[in-house]
Amino acid sequence: MRARRLSNRLAATVAGLLFVLPVSIAPSASAEETGPSNLTVTYVESARWNTGYTGEITVHNPSNTPVEDWTITFSLPGDGRIHQLWNATLSGTPEGYTITPPHWGADVPAGGSYSFGFNGLHSGGATEPVDCLVNGLACDGTGGGRGPSHGSHSVAYYTQWSAEERDYHVRDLVDTDSAAKLTHINYAFGNVGADGECLMTDEPGLGDALADYGRAVPAEESVDGVADHPDQDLRGNFNQLRKLKEMYPHLVVNISLGGWNWSRDFSDAALTEESRRKLVSSCVDMYLRGDLPEIDGAGGEGAAYGVFDGIDLDWEWPGSDGNPHNTVRPEDKENYTALVREFRDQMDALGEETDRHYELTAFLPAGGWRLDAGYELDELMPAFDFVTVQGYDYHGTWESVTNHQSNLVVDARDPEPVISSEIVLDAYLDRGVDPAKIVLGVPFYGQGWTGVEPGPDGDGLFQPATGPAEGTYAAGTEDWRVLAEKAASEEFALFRNDEAGTAWIYDGRTLWTYDDPTAMAQKTAWAREQGLGGVMIWSIDGDDADGSLMSAVHTALSG
Repeated sequence: MRARRLSNRLAATVAGLLFVLPVSIAPSASAEETGPSNLTVTYVESARWNTGYTGEITVHNPSNTPVEDWTITFSLPGDGRIHQLWNATLSGTPEGYTITPPHWGADVPAGGSYSFGFNGLHSGGATEPVDCLVNGLACDGTGGGRGPSHGSHSVAYYTQWSAEERDYHVRDLVDTDSAAKLTHINYAFGNVGADGECLMTDEPGLGDALADYGRAVPAEESVDGVADHPDQDLRGNFNQLRKLKEMYPHLVVNISLGGWNWSRDFSDAALTEESRRKLVSSCVDMYLRGDLPEIDGAGGEGAAYGVFDGIDLDWEWPGSDGNPHNTVRPEDKENYTALVREFRDQMDALGEETDRHYELTAFLPAGGWRLDAGYELDELMPAFDFVTVQGYDYHGTWESVTNHQSNLVVDARDPEPVISSEIVLDAYLDRGVDPAKIVLGVPFYGQGWTGVEPGPDGDGLFQPATGPAEGTYAAGTEDWRVLAEKAASEEFALFRNDEAGTAWIYDGRTLWTYDDPTAMAQKTAWAREQGLGGVMIWSIDGDDADGSLMSAVHTALSG
C-alpha cells in the first residue's frame, strides 16, 4: 500500500507567526506527566526580500525529560526551497525536507525549547511549511496521543506478515488515522515451542524473528520517518510498535500467542503445574521483560521492554479439534483454567515490580459445544481483562453451499439456521459471562465461492457451489480492500440483509460474503446495543487506504 501523506497545512497569522502549537497531552495529564514524544514546533518568518526570506523554527518540549533525538519533516509551498540552514542538519528536497539535530548534538531541554534558522527562496507567496510532522506527529500537537473517546474497546490484530506479504506497515496505522481510533493492537502471533516455552526463531514455519525485530525498516516505511539502524538491538515490527506507542500513548499492545497454526503444543505446555510455570515464565520474560534471543545482531536482554502491555491467549482450541496437527486432551479444559491462573499470577507479580497492570485477554470460539469442551468460564473470567469472541467464519468454502460468514441474526431464508452472533452471544450469557467483558470479533475480509447458480431470488445465496473463488492470497478468502473494488465494478451486483448486518456481491457465477462500511457499522451498533465491551478486528491489514472499515467501527462506537 502506498502511504498517504498526512495533511497538516498550517495557516499564517497576521503577525507572521505561521503556527502556534498547543501541547498534545491526554485530557487528564499534567505538563509534568507529559512524555518526550509530545514535542511541538513553531515557525516565524523573520525577514523577507525580493525572492528570499529568513525563517526560524523552534522545537518545544513540555515534558520533564530532555529529548536528544528529534526529527522534523515538511515540504514547502510553490517553488520554495531552503538554500542555507544553521544549527541543525538538513536532508531531502523541497517536496520532503527532513531536519534532525546538528552533528554535535542539540537536546531540547525539559520544559524548554531549541531553535534553528534558515534562509530560503520563495516565489512571492507563502513560506509556511506544509504537512509538518515532529517525530511523526503533527507539529501543532493535534492528532494522535489522545485515543478514541467512546469508552469501548476497539481491538485490531496486526499480523507478523502484514508488512512483507500484504504491504501493510505499522506506519499505515498512522497514515489511515486508524491508530487514533484503536484502543488495542494484538500482534499476531507468538509461538509456543515443542519444549513448552515461548519460541522465537527464524526457522520457517516456526517463527519470523526477522519480521518481528530483525529487519531494518527503511525511512519511507517507518512510523516517524526515521530508518532503523542496522546495529539497533530492536528493529522490525517491534520497534515500529514501540514508536507507534510513543506517538499514541493511549494504545495498548498485546502479544497474541498461538493462533490456528501455532496452537500445536499448548496442550503439552499446559499439562502439569511445572510445565505451566515454565511456559508462562518464558513468555513473560520474552515479551513483557523484553528479553529477546540474539538473532543476526538483534535482540538481547530487555531489548523489547515496553513494547508489549499484556498477553492475549489464542489457543485454538483446548479440548476440541482445531488445526489437525494439534494435540488435544480431555483434561485441556481444567488445564486451561490452571494455565490462565498461572499467567495472571506471574503477570501480577511483574506488575508489582514495575508498578503497573499487565493485561490478560483471550480469543474464544463461536459455538457452545467448544465452550463446554474447553472452558470453565465461571473460573476463567475473573482473570481476564476481557475476551474477544469469534464473530466470523460462521460459513465458508469448507462448505459446498453459499451462506453468510458473519451474520448477526439468523437469516429467515437459511435452510440450516444454526449459527449467528446472537446465538453465539447467548451461549456466553447462558454460562454467566458479563457482556461488558465480551468484545465481538468482526472480519475485514470475505469468503467466496464460484460455480454458483442464481437460485430463486437471483442473488446466489444459499445455493450449491463448485468450489472456492479465486483469492489474492488463498482460494476462498479475500481482503475487504480488494472486494471493495469488485463491488464498485459493473460486473457484480450488491445485496444486503440489514437485519443480519451482512452484504454480499454476486456476478452470476461467483459470490463473496463480506462486510463493507455499512455492514460494519450495523455490526458495531448491534454490539453496543447488546452491552458488549467493544469490537475486535481480524485483521487490520484488510482495510483500504482510507481506513474505511476502521472509520465505520469508530463512528458506530462513538454514536
